[in-house]
Amino acid sequence: MRKLFVTIFLLTTLFVSCTNNENPADASGNFQSDATTISAESAGKLILFTIEEGATIEANDTIGIIDTMQLHLKKEQLQASFISIQSQSKSVLSQINVLEEQLKVQQNNLARIKKMYAEGSATKKQLDDIQGQVNITKQQIASVQAQNASVISQYKSLTVQIKQIEDQIDRCTIINPVAGTVLIKYVSQFEFVAPGKPLYQIQNLKELKLKAYVTEPQLSEIKIGQKVWVEVDATKGQKRFSGTISWISANAEFTPKIVQTKDERQNLVYAIKIDVVNDGSLKIGMPASVRFQ
Repeated sequence: MRKLFVTIFLLTTLFVSCTNNENPADASGNFQSDATTISAESAGKLILFTIEEGATIEANDTIGIIDTMQLHLKKEQLQASFISIQSQSKSVLSQINVLEEQLKVQQNNLARIKKMYAEGSATKKQLDDIQGQVNITKQQIASVQAQNASVISQYKSLTVQIKQIEDQIDRCTIINPVAGTVLIKYVSQFEFVAPGKPLYQIQNLKELKLKAYVTEPQLSEIKIGQKVWVEVDATKGQKRFSGTISWISANAEFTPKIVQTKDERQNLVYAIKIDVVNDGSLKIGMPASVRFQ
């Protein structure tokens, strides 16, 4: 009786196994790298660089500093020129104020002489003289105002240059933009870097993207935001994860050699991407199967 029970159990297990093998996955693919490469934004020696490969860092963490000595010296030079321009501007404005006060007095005298001339108590020469003084003072004011416009232009130019230097100094502090795990470290402390030089590569491994392929008849079964099952090989059978379809290609492509689709007779397939929350066991490049819910 016991032997009969064992035989039945083995036959049942074999039947279930065969049944499962006859039910292939709806799609398959590999987990892809969605890493971000962080590059230097300024040139100089990397006097501080604290990250290591495999380290997890948060967004807005300061992880490096590029030498800013030359930029600070240039900023001091510009600030000295800025102070000189400010002094010139004050001097020009003072001249304008003096001339404007002088013009007020002359205009009052002109009004009085005009009245006296109308009454016959002032000569034509007196009227012409005071009118000439008013005209000369106006020309002087216009000339000084032109000088002031030139000073203001230099003032604005230096202000912009100082802001540019301050921006370059700020860019010498390397701030990590996204939270994640450091995959590759391209440089080391004390190396010279230039704008655009890659420093490190980082990716959020808490959520990976699985790129899989489906045939055209399967397109009607899926949509953006749909939940699916993602299965990976484990030591004891398969491990299942919940995933969400986040992207469906609008164009067909020939079946990649590394991918086996549900219907191997189809030459054209469509790529899809599935977001999967990683518990730490999923790795970039790992193959996985997809089953539609």
